[in-house]
Formats: sequence, C-alpha cells, structure tokens
Amino acid sequence: MDWQRCYTGLTALLNAGNTLEDVQPGVTYRGDDIGRWVLRQTRDWTQLNAEQRRRLEELGVRPRAAAQGRKGAARGELKAGAGKGSQAFQRGVEALRQYIAREGKTTVGRQHVEELPDGTSVRLGVFLSNHKNRRDRLTEDQLTALANLGLDWA
Repeated sequence: MDWQRCYTGLTALLNAGNTLEDVQPGVTYRGDDIGRWVLRQTRDWTQLNAEQRRRLEELGVRPRAAAQGRKGAARGELKAGAGKGSQAFQRGVEALRQYIAREGKTTVGRQHVEELPDGTSVRLGVFLSNHKNRRDRLTEDQLTALANLGLDWA
C-alpha cells in the first residue's frame, strides 16, 4: 500500500508540471516524502519487482547509477542558469512567502511543514536549512529571491 501511495504521489507531482529533478528529498505529497521515496527506489532497484520497475521507468525513474548521472547534469544546469525557474525552489519560495504572510516572521522550526494551496507540502524548515547551508551553490536570482523575503544570510 505504501508503495502505491507514493507512486501515486510521484505521478501527481509529475503531472502537475514538476520534473524528476524537482522531486528531491523533502518534497512531499499528502504527507509522504516523495523525494526520499524516489531516492530509495533508485537505490534499491534490484529489490523491486518487474512491474514496479516498469512503472517507474515509464515515469523516467532509473536505477541509482543512471540517476546519479542525471543529478550531476541537473546540478550543472542549475548553476548555469535554470536557477530561479527550478520548480522545487519556486515551491519553497512560495511556501516561505505564505508562511511570512501568515506568521509575520522568517524564523521557521526545522520540522515545520507548510501546506500549499495545490495540495503539496513543503518541509519549510528543511528547505531553509538546506539552502542556507548550500548558499554558495545558489544562483544570484535565487539568492535575490530569498533576500527579498527578508533572509539576511542570502
């Protein structure tokens, strides 16, 4: 049942216009961390049955070796200019904007999850922590977007 629920969540995220590169650990759908689930599927590929592998391949998911190659390419593309357009990043910024409008502050607990109007969830505390720790890899547009929301480290 868990596999089916997460597969359905991945399908919904992809149908909403996200790419596999957008679905990183921390990206949730109806409470399930779909990004972490995808990573686990690529890592444990040989433990999946043939039908599960076929269904994942139809969505573009590949075993870990292939996934790492794509991730390296995606990271290079992100630094080169995909930047602010990254849907995962945009979703995080949207969640932060929503949180600030409601709470009036940028301080977020690490475990805080922000529910977006489209039904997806963003682990906002994780998003902020990850981006703060990796700020040297963010594009100027991404840093500007975060700074404009009041994050002094950006």
